[in-house]
Order: sequence, then structure tokens, then C-alpha cells
Amino acid sequence: MAIPGSASAADLDAASRWWLDGVVYQVYPRSFADSNGDGVGDLPGLIDHLDYLAGGADSLGVDAIWLSPIYPSPMLDGGYDVMDHTAVDPVFGTLADLDRLIEECHRRRIRVILDLVMNHTSNLHPWFVQSRQSRTGPFADFFLWRDPSGWDRDGRPEPPNNWLSWFGGSAWEWEPRRRQFYLHTFLSEQPDVNWRCTALRPEMWSMVRGWLDRGVDGFRLDVFNAFLKAAEMPSNPEIAAGGSIPWDSQEHRHDKDQPELHDLLAEFRRIVDSQPGTATVGELFTSGIEAAAAYWAPRHLVFDWVLLETEWTAASFRAAIAAREAAWSSRWPTIVLSNHDHSRHVSRYMHTLGRRDRATADAVAKAAATIALTLRGTPFLYYGEEIGAWDIVVPRSRAQDRAAVAMAGWWNRDGCRAPMAWSGDEKAGFTSGRPWLPIPPDAASRNVEQQRASESSVLAHYRRLLALRRGSAALRTGELAIVDVGDPDVLAYLRRAGDEVALVVVRFGLRGGEIELPPAAGPWRVVLSSHDLATPTVGSRVAVRPIEAIVLQL
Repeated sequence: MAIPGSASAADLDAASRWWLDGVVYQVYPRSFADSNGDGVGDLPGLIDHLDYLAGGADSLGVDAIWLSPIYPSPMLDGGYDVMDHTAVDPVFGTLADLDRLIEECHRRRIRVILDLVMNHTSNLHPWFVQSRQSRTGPFADFFLWRDPSGWDRDGRPEPPNNWLSWFGGSAWEWEPRRRQFYLHTFLSEQPDVNWRCTALRPEMWSMVRGWLDRGVDGFRLDVFNAFLKAAEMPSNPEIAAGGSIPWDSQEHRHDKDQPELHDLLAEFRRIVDSQPGTATVGELFTSGIEAAAAYWAPRHLVFDWVLLETEWTAASFRAAIAAREAAWSSRWPTIVLSNHDHSRHVSRYMHTLGRRDRATADAVAKAAATIALTLRGTPFLYYGEEIGAWDIVVPRSRAQDRAAVAMAGWWNRDGCRAPMAWSGDEKAGFTSGRPWLPIPPDAASRNVEQQRASESSVLAHYRRLLALRRGSAALRTGELAIVDVGDPDVLAYLRRAGDEVALVVVRFGLRGGEIELPPAAGPWRVVLSSHDLATPTVGSRVAVRPIEAIVLQL
């Protein structure tokens, strides 16, 4: 398979192809492991659990970790309101702890990806603290300031245009000291930076080089397609039939996805590409799959959200995969079922099925894992999904997601950010103190310690899947073709690399049945089932049980 603009996958050396072959594990640092008893996860706690991820005899076997933001922050938006892009928040540890994490990861052949938040800062960032004071000075133009469009009858300033904040209301906040508005796509405490300011870019690029010099292997770019806004900032067209939140009432023609962004991204990529073996992934902000594919470049992946928004039905997944393949073509996509901003996929899929029982949840978790780790693309796993974690219910008195609380009717993201369940004790082995969010209510029976001891657990299935993927060029980098097996409740697709062929079959519903296998130059053998450890050779037909995923090879 050829990767556009690069050597073929087969020709890439190990240092340059990890973004293509590898599996990335997203760590939400506050929720992974607490080493000092303050109830908040930290870098030393993560270091203590690295053998669980890779390098240990019974490790999960991932290739990279992506750390959600670890920078100093008032935590109004989960750390995405950054006060200093070059430091580590003391709640997580120190720069020395980060250096040790990078060293220990590299010793285990784990790459380290940092989350870069470059669309906005915290309003406590020194740049903004100085910028809001005056229209003159070295930081005056680091943010997007505009004069009022006019004044209302009561003498109050009116916003420069009709742009909206993602969290509701106008995207403009009045600053009486400058007598101007500043733009905030998100919270008013998250002012957007001005990427058209020539003095800003050297500061940002210096920060990027600094992390690369420390040994970071890549970056995840937060809402990268919103970096540049239209220079003249005209109002956005209104949409008559809006969506579920105020943001959806406009066509966001001028506040993101500007043509000049491609040149800005190329500038960034030249810096990253100067370090061998690095890679990046961009978070696409409220744009479609075609836009995601258009921003792709070799070693610079882009998330699309088609799979993350797919319901648990064969028809829905079949349509989503077909749309992905059409949009990405020979480019290389990502695979995401869950992350820190969305309900966990087991919870979503169980809602589709109308079930709450443990057996069905485990079956769904294993089948979904099979899809995530056998589709074409780079898989991004979200911490805890490997033990089949669900969302938790967080009472309002313990809510931490202040952005969601401020946005009426939006889902509280605390639900998908629960502490990792390492053991079955009262605090799940996560902390010795009071955890920052409630421990999952099923932690006593759904935890790493228990699942490590069971060959039929969700964790054991993930480990087998990752091992199978590592040993199969077809599953890592092969082409994909959806096949019809004559049953609307079954999704099936072939992966092919050279002479190696793998067939993935997934039944979504609660009734089993036989299906016809595609013709092949030899018998099919089941090499992995989400239901048991048997690997039988089968004929032209195979029985697929309720919510079962199987992988077959010739």
C-alpha cells in the first residue's frame, strides 16, 4: 500500500512508520493513577503503570501514549485553558517527572504524544494578562481584538459580528481597559490567539521545538482547523434549521477552516518533520470527514468522528466504514470509538441495544475492540476501554466539567473521565485519598487486577487482538473491502496485504445464525473469537453467535 507523498509503507524504517503500524493509548492524566494521595492522577503514577501498557510480560502492548494536557491551568475546561505551554502543572508533577516519563517510555519502546492547545490560552496566561491592559505593547496583538460594531440605546457596546461561542452566547467578550472585544470560541476565560500576528508564531514555534528537544515524539493538535479566522471577520450566515445547540444555528464559514491554514500547518509540519520519527494528529473541530482527509499529510494524521458517532448496528457501521474509505482513499485515517469529550462507546452501544447487563456489555466491548483494531487506520484507544469501562453518573455537587455546567443541556464530560479501576478495593487502586471524581460503581468487579487473571476478560481479548495485529501486515496496513455475507445483522470486511488475507466478521444483534463466507483459495480458519479461545477451521459457512466478532485467515 502506498502512502501519498511518502515512501511505501514497506519501505519506511521502524522509526518512521510507528504512526502507521502503531496503536495509541490516550491517557487522561487526572484519572489514570495517583501517586501522592491527593486524589488526582499524576505523572509519577503513570510511570508506575507503564509496564501495564507495554514492556511487561502481560502488558497491553500499545505503541504510544497521548497525554491530555498537563500544563499549568485553572482547569475551567479540563486543562485546555493553558496558562503556560512550556511547563507542567504541579498537580501532575514537574518537568523532571516528565523527562523521567519520556525516558521510561522510550526504554519500553513507547512513544510519547503531548496535547498542544494552540487555538487559545487561559485568560490567566501572561500574554493575555498584558494584552488586555493596553492596545500597545509587545503582546497587544497576540489575541483577536476588535472595536464594537456600535452601541445600543443604553450605551452598551455591541459585538463586532454574530459569531458564537461553542459553549453558547456571543463569541465576543468586552474588555473595558482596552475598550474592545476579544474573541473566545470556547469559554470567555479562553481567549483565541491571533495567528496572523507575526510576533506570535516565533513564540509558538519555540515552544514546539522545546518539547521536541525534550524527546517528545509527536503532538495532538487541539481544534487545529480553528487556528485562523477570516481576516475581515464578517458575520457567519444563519441557518434556518439549526441543531441541538446554538452553535449549530450558523454556517461557520468565517471562524474556522480558512484557506491560509494549509500554509500555517505546513510551517508547523516542517518543524516537526525536522525531528526524525515524529508524528502528529489533529483534532478536527465541527467539520466533516472530507475536510479531515483534505488536511492529512504523511505522518500528520487527522481525526474524523464518523465512527465515534456511529450507532451499534451493522448497517450504521457498514455505512460509516464505506464513507471513511471513500473519503480517505489512499490516505491514512484514524480509528476512534471513545475519547475525553464523548460518552464511552460501551455506554452508547448498550443504549442502542436497550440493555444494562454485564454479559452483554462485555460482549459489546470485545466486538467493538475487534472492529477498532482491525479497520484500516491508526487506532486510538481511550484509557479504561480495554476493561470495558462505562460512563459514570456524577452528581452536580461533584461536577468538575465547568464548561459543560455552563452550557445548558450539554452532556457533562465528567461521565467519561472516571478514575481508572486498577483493583477492587474501595478506591479502585487509583488513590489513597479522596478521588477527584467518583470511583466507577462497578470497580469492585470490573478492574485491571481481576481481568488480568481471566483469559475470558475484556482485557485479555484486547491483549490477544493487539498481538494478532502486530503479527499481521494485512491487519496493520492492508487494503480494506467490505463484503456481503447475506445477513443484514453482520458486518464483514477483508483486509489484504500481498498474499496475506484476513476476514473480520461481526454480529451486532442478540440472535445468532450462520453466514456464507466469501470464496477463497483454501479453507478459512478462525484465529480469534470474542466469545471463546477456540480456533477451528471452517468450511464455506460459519455460525456467528449474538454480538460475536471473529477474525479468520486463510
